[in-house]
Amino acid sequence: MELNEPTERIFNLDERLVRFAGESIFFVRKLAKAYELEYYKNQLIRSSGSASLNYGESQGTITDKDYVFKLSLVVKELKESRNSLRVLNYIKEGEENERNWLLLEVEELIAITSRMMLNKLK
Repeated sequence: MELNEPTERIFNLDERLVRFAGESIFFVRKLAKAYELEYYKNQLIRSSGSASLNYGESQGTITDKDYVFKLSLVVKELKESRNSLRVLNYIKEGEENERNWLLLEVEELIAITSRMMLNKLK
């Protein structure tokens, strides 16, 4: 990645979600200004940011049920981000290394958050 070089490992999920949302914005800023891309660009910004915001809200929940619900929203938004990135990857839009980093990161974030939900449900 060009702007922030997110090569260091972050072990705090909140920080990783913030970084993912930020790197998604940096990625989108560099994409072509084509009509057909606007939908995916906007969706990626909204869903990546929403994942981070919903995780923040999950930290203030009182019950395990509310916590799991908020985490389920995080997973939903991350999956929407993944789908937008997959479309952009399919049409080879944007810098390949950045796309690959975002796709790998979103898969890891989905896995981590899903595991957190499953652990809380046990």
